[in-house]
Amino acid sequence: MMLKMPLHSSIIFRVLFLALSCLSAQTEAQLKVGFYSESCESAERIVNEEVTKGFMKDKGIAPGLVRMHFHDCFVRGCDGSILIDSNSSNTAEKDSFVNNPSLRGFEIIDNAKTRLETECKGVVSCADILAFAARDSVVITKGPVYDVPAGRRDGRVSLASEVLRDIPGPSLNVDQLTQSFANRNLTQEEMVTLSGAHTIGQSHCTSIINRLYKFNGTNGADPTLDSKYAGQLQQQCPQGSKDSSLVVPMNPGSQLVTDVGYYQDILSNRSLFTSDQTLLTNSNTASELSQNAMNQSLWMRKFAAVMVKMGQIDVLIGMSG
Repeated sequence: MMLKMPLHSSIIFRVLFLALSCLSAQTEAQLKVGFYSESCESAERIVNEEVTKGFMKDKGIAPGLVRMHFHDCFVRGCDGSILIDSNSSNTAEKDSFVNNPSLRGFEIIDNAKTRLETECKGVVSCADILAFAARDSVVITKGPVYDVPAGRRDGRVSLASEVLRDIPGPSLNVDQLTQSFANRNLTQEEMVTLSGAHTIGQSHCTSIINRLYKFNGTNGADPTLDSKYAGQLQQQCPQGSKDSSLVVPMNPGSQLVTDVGYYQDILSNRSLFTSDQTLLTNSNTASELSQNAMNQSLWMRKFAAVMVKMGQIDVLIGMSG
């Protein structure tokens, strides 16, 4: 004799079953450390080898890869769309004027991908390769060591038009920056922490020229910029120059070391971007900035944590991508 389940009990059972099924699928699809330990155990080693080779030839590769990972995650999430090439019908993210020619390190990702396709065909995503490469770039510049959860899948859409909308520019004020990071579920404190990546690398003169000459309709430089430092920058970035390749170090004292020099520069009014100097105009961000400047080990722990969190923005997982 079959027992018939009451209607309301049957409905509750089905709802619970669906909820548990969704939870199980979601749990299985989360990013995790060691994602390729069985499917391609050499994945992280191969990426690290390519980053190291690239860094030995060109020290600018490390800050370039960190910046590329940031630009990937802030546009459409960490889906590798920054790596997609343009074609006759579409201009991709990498060719936006924001990214071209300032982004660098694409050949490192290509080299790693080529090797991985030989060793583990169709297994390791470009988005994960970029996340690993950014971590290795932080480590090779004496920054914190941290594990990278993996399992991202690659996107297929890349639009240059979305870059200007989503990437926070060098002239934003603290409120605009806070909102931009909040749109990616990053707090104001995490914004200040992540901004410390500006401690390595270079900036094109075109990104700071507005602070050096005729600032806000005046005849001089931005008054918040140390006058001696402004003079040095003016020598490196001549007024009216048409040379788009001119660059200056982000943190002249240690531009190849991931440290708290960036924060110390801001406190000395020696930051390059308005978006950096503006952190002193808000009591909360100024307090965070000062704390980071005085405690490198604390900042490194926070920086590692926020790099991991940023690397999970709107990722494609499971059967997506």
